[in-house]
Amino acid sequence: MVGLCMEFRRPAKARPGDKVAVVSPSFAAPGQAPSVHEQAMRRLSELTGLVPVEYPTTRKVGASARERAADLNAAFGDPGIRAVLATIGGEDQITVVPHLDADAAWADPKPFLGYSDNTNILSWLWTHGVAGFYGGSTQVQLGPGPAVDTCHAMALRAALITGERLEVTDPGQSEDFGKDWADPAALTEYGTREPTEPWAWAGPARPVTGRTWGGCIDVISWILTAGRFPQDPSVLDGGVLLLESSEDLIPAREFGFILRSLGERGLLEAVDAVMVARPPASNFTRMPDPAGRAAHRQAQRETAIEIVQRYNAAAVVCVGVPFGHTRPQWILPYGGTVTVDGASQRVWADFS
Repeated sequence: MVGLCMEFRRPAKARPGDKVAVVSPSFAAPGQAPSVHEQAMRRLSELTGLVPVEYPTTRKVGASARERAADLNAAFGDPGIRAVLATIGGEDQITVVPHLDADAAWADPKPFLGYSDNTNILSWLWTHGVAGFYGGSTQVQLGPGPAVDTCHAMALRAALITGERLEVTDPGQSEDFGKDWADPAALTEYGTREPTEPWAWAGPARPVTGRTWGGCIDVISWILTAGRFPQDPSVLDGGVLLLESSEDLIPAREFGFILRSLGERGLLEAVDAVMVARPPASNFTRMPDPAGRAAHRQAQRETAIEIVQRYNAAAVVCVGVPFGHTRPQWILPYGGTVTVDGASQRVWADFS
């Protein structure tokens, strides 16, 4: 295992005209909604100048774990592929990880982009010393709506091509989910958007710059249960923990239980900063009114701050940053560095 005290390999940036793999390591959403996928591929090419390459299971709904792993191994092992992008998450990627080829990923490291269930692959790469990026699933962030959100487009280009340092800012509005993909309006309209709340800050007024690890808190609990993370919490010493929750809308109490377990494991004590994303507060089947949505976000915010401070009062905590399941979405380095500045109450991401 490779930890924070050891060197990570940061994949080289792609250049316009290079090929990038587009894969479905969890659910093959492009097979269910091909028009959204095809619009995503057009936009990916327009924004980056890169050439998307599909694999046998990219559109194959119901592909086995071994089949999906074979596509990932082929992409990681192909010198002509310069990045790997997930189309979407899902719920069974944990069964894909045992079939992945660490030697291929290490020999020619290339950035992997995804979030949600893709926490599995990002954390697996992290434990093998390969940095990636949290966010950017094409079927959700590129395909739907009238355009790609500005902050997402900036972060995508930075992750894949330019590698600059960007300030992570609040876009001022947010949606929990978009139009149903079966509705033609999914290609031209956003979901219901509402104003965002100011980010909440806690802990000392000091800047922290550290290497990131974390992801979707639901999936993190699975990874730790499966024993796929180093036992020694010192691998996170001085790092920045990224946490976000999914469209399953787990209550703040359950979020707190998982976070408490991270504290008991020693992971909260090890890090110097914790960033918690703005959570979705509604989905296609659960649609609380504005007050109910605000209450859900407030409860998770208060729970996150209380539990982190219980285990690590010296950690800088920022809650509300849009890097998870809401849109617009910032992509963040995973195994790269982020600065969480409790003094200026600003966040910076290094995409090099």
